[in-house]
Amino acid sequence: MATLKELKGRIGSVSSSDKITGAMKMISSAKMHKAEGALKRLAPFRTQIETIISNILGADADFTSPLTVARPVHRMAVVILGSDDGLCGAYNINLAKFLKSHLAELRERFGEGLEVEIHPVGKKMRKACTKFTDSRTSLAEISQISSKSEGKQVKDFTAILEQRFVSGELDRVDVLYMHYVSAGRQRTTADLLLPVDAEAFAANGEVKASDRPYIFEPSASEIFRSALPMYLLSTMQEIFCENRASEQAARVMAMQSANDNAKKLLDQLQLEYNKLRQQSITTELLDIVGGQVRD
Repeated sequence: MATLKELKGRIGSVSSSDKITGAMKMISSAKMHKAEGALKRLAPFRTQIETIISNILGADADFTSPLTVARPVHRMAVVILGSDDGLCGAYNINLAKFLKSHLAELRERFGEGLEVEIHPVGKKMRKACTKFTDSRTSLAEISQISSKSEGKQVKDFTAILEQRFVSGELDRVDVLYMHYVSAGRQRTTADLLLPVDAEAFAANGEVKASDRPYIFEPSASEIFRSALPMYLLSTMQEIFCENRASEQAARVMAMQSANDNAKKLLDQLQLEYNKLRQQSITTELLDIVGGQVRD
C-alpha cells in the first residue's frame, strides 16, 4: 500500500499533467481555427476557377490540355498527408490503414504489376509508410515539404507532380488525406489529382455551366490550359489546409481524452489519499485513547 507521501507525489504529478494537457488542448484549438480560416479564404478562389472551367466545358468550343490525358496506368504516385508531430491519437494510424486498403484497390484495378511511388507528407506518416515498401512499391524522398508547408512549398511540390505526369513519368496521381468535416469529425478521403477528370466539374451528370454567355479570348483552349494548373494548385492547397485542421482537431480530441482521464485519476488518488489520511488520524487517536486508559 502506498504511503501518504507517495500518494501526495502522485497527485502532484497528475495535477501537473492535467494542466499541461489543458494548455496543449487550447493551443491545438487555436491552430485548428486558424486552419479553418485558411480553408474559408481558399473557397472563393477555388469556386471561381471551377466556374471558369465548367463554362469552358459547357461551351461549344475545342479545348485540350496535357493534364487531362488519360492513359494506361503502369506507374503512379500516391501522396498521403499525415503529421510531423505526435500526440494526435490514432490520426496517422487510421491514415496508414486507409493507405493499405487503397493500395490493394489500385492493384486489383490496374494489375499486380502496377508500380507505386508513395509520397508521405509528415515525419510520422513517413515512418508509418516504411512497412508498405516492396519490389513494386517505393518510398519517395520529399524532404522539401512537410505537413506544415504552405504557399510556395505547396506550389513547387504540385508543379513537380504536374511535370512528371506531363512527361509521362507518372500515369496517375492520387492524394490521400483526412477530410475536415467538423471539429469532431474527420473522414479519410482519396482524390484523383491527375489526370484531371471533367466529371469533377459535373453535377448530376451535367456540367455546371452558367446561363450567362461567355466570350473566350484569346481562346477557350488556352484559357483551359491556364486554368487547370490553378485548379490543381488550389486543390492541393485546400488539401494541405484540411490536413492541418484535421490534425489539430484530432489533437484537441486526444488532449481532451487525456484531460478527462487525468481528472478521473486525480479524483481516485484524492479519495485514496483522504481515506489513508483518515485512517492514519484514527489510528493516532486510538493510540492516544489507549494510552490514557492504561494510565
